[in-house]
Amino acid sequence: MDTALTALVGVRHPIVQTGMGWVAGPRLVSATANAGALGILASATMTLDQLRSAVQEVKSRTGAPFGVNLRADAADAGDRVRIILDEGVRVASFALAPSPELIAELKEAGVVVIPSIGARRHAEKVAAWGADAVIVQGGEGGGHTGEVATTVLLPQVVDAVDIPVVAAGGFFDGRGLVAALAYGAAGVAMGTRFLLTSDSTVPDAVKARYLAATVRDVTVTRAVDGLPHRMLRTELVADLEAAGRTRTLLRALRHAAGFRRLSGLSWPQTVREGLALRHGKELSWSQVLLAANTPMLLRSAMVDGRTDLGVMASGQVAGVLDDLPSCAELVERIMKEAEQVRDRLTASR
Repeated sequence: MDTALTALVGVRHPIVQTGMGWVAGPRLVSATANAGALGILASATMTLDQLRSAVQEVKSRTGAPFGVNLRADAADAGDRVRIILDEGVRVASFALAPSPELIAELKEAGVVVIPSIGARRHAEKVAAWGADAVIVQGGEGGGHTGEVATTVLLPQVVDAVDIPVVAAGGFFDGRGLVAALAYGAAGVAMGTRFLLTSDSTVPDAVKARYLAATVRDVTVTRAVDGLPHRMLRTELVADLEAAGRTRTLLRALRHAAGFRRLSGLSWPQTVREGLALRHGKELSWSQVLLAANTPMLLRSAMVDGRTDLGVMASGQVAGVLDDLPSCAELVERIMKEAEQVRDRLTASR
């Protein structure tokens, strides 16, 4: 199924595995790439040495194109870009809009630039700056999210820009892919669906929590970092929502200290990392500390398997997923179903 996305990045299928922190590591990314989709390596939770090592591991596992997700506002963004260029990575994706200068630097080196956006005006801005494509995430998506549903946001963005648009938020099967293409998208991006594969390194106990969830068990809360964050509703989330300010700050400081030790950041750098997560919002200093705390809460679940101590970012699709296919099985199933749906639509004319 050839689309503007497959032509742009050189993959066989118009499917993207998103760059989920602590989840999208070399094993998942290479398995996605070998399945013919675009795997995106999450770099924000890696040191520079870890990033270079991870990129080299993906390259040792696959010869197919893949990408790296970057934080454009990170203090060491320039160093991470140099690693991408040194290692010949095909795609750079961004959770926040990269600057025109950064886009130009990457494009001059032949790297495809694909920012993620959550509003039409953001898509228009990065398109004007030279982005090659955009991933547009509706409110159904996991992690930090907006309020506008994909079915409303996607056509707005498709109509507003002349570059390929990849739809994210609420996709998990071939029917969704065909629906996105009908809206004018060039493909779909999925996070939770790829998290729940046998190639994902997320601990089995955590995957079991996702599979047991219903649609009602996926919620949006501001209790973790002061920003709307879609995740599984757990005892910890309920506890955070009920906690007083002092208790919440003490918890945030403890986890932020843990992330500082893992990442090698100084306290001023850790605070800057928290500030960078504000996404242009006006947050109090307590909320900034909560934002700095987020990586460790995610790590507790996604790496350590502590569903009692960590948070589990999740799209609403977790409530309808019930299996753990390999990436190859998943991509093949989606494409087969998409072809069947398209054939039925054609036959009914």
